[in-house]
Parts: sequence; C-alpha cells; structure tokens
Amino acid sequence: MNDQASPHNDDGIDPAARAAGHQPALTGCPWHDVNEMLQAAGLRPTRQRMALGWLLFGKGARHLTAEMLYEEATLAKVPVSLATVYNTLNQLTDAGLLRQVSVDGTKTYFDTNVTAHHHFYLENNHELVDIPDPHLVLSKMPDVPEGYEISRVDMVVRLRKKR
Repeated sequence: MNDQASPHNDDGIDPAARAAGHQPALTGCPWHDVNEMLQAAGLRPTRQRMALGWLLFGKGARHLTAEMLYEEATLAKVPVSLATVYNTLNQLTDAGLLRQVSVDGTKTYFDTNVTAHHHFYLENNHELVDIPDPHLVLSKMPDVPEGYEISRVDMVVRLRKKR
C-alpha cells in the first residue's frame, strides 16, 4: 500500500482521485484502506469482503485467479467458500476496484491495478504480468458495429520458453 499523504475532504478521499474516478488515497494501513475502498465504491465492508480485500490489496499490485485467492484465504484461516470468493471478486470488479483479464477464455485473472495497461501471459507457469511499456499503442483500432463503442482494449501477449 502507498504511504503518501494527500489532501482529503471530509470522507477521507482525495478530491482529485474522486473526480478522476480513482480509488481513495491510501494510508498505509491495509485494514483501514480496504474499509475506505469498499465504502467509496458503495460496497458494505462485511467481514468476508474486508478479509478478502486485505488479502488482495495488502500486497500491492497483483494478478490472482479466484482459486489462488481461495487458497490464500484458506491458508490465512479466513472462512469463505469458493463461491463467496467468486462473488466478492465480481462485486469488486463491478465496483471498479479490480480489473478482470481473461486468458484462453477459460482462465480469468483479477488485477488489482485498474489503470489502462496490457499483459504478458507466461504459458509455462500460468502467470500474468504487466507489460512495463506505458507507451505501447495499437496503430489502428477496428471499426465497431453501429450502436457500439470500444470500452477498453485488453492485450495479452502470450510467451513461452524457447525450446
């Protein structure tokens, strides 16, 4: 979590971040930060959401599947079902706190970094990592059907070890 101080309004959320639709300013205390993030997103900070949020956001930018988070929760003695993990991840995604990245159409990762960026998928160890170049752009976007607009572009570049 980020220890930077920033000006706050009455609800503790950085006004510039709120105006830009970003997460609230972080205090460095994961439990407090998760509570603030949930409330700012309009989600009730239930015990299970707080515990799962603490596991998700307490370790910085991460890419996790529901199964990975469920395993972490089990090891941390957080009593949740896999269905609750899926529901919570989908609620956090709908609230804009997570970004969903699909790989192969069968595996879905949840990214704690919700900024616009792309990914490498390391096939050999089933790992998703951010592409570090912020200047990566598509030179031409496709024409979209009448009545639609592009909401987001997710590029996943698949990598495998050389043989």
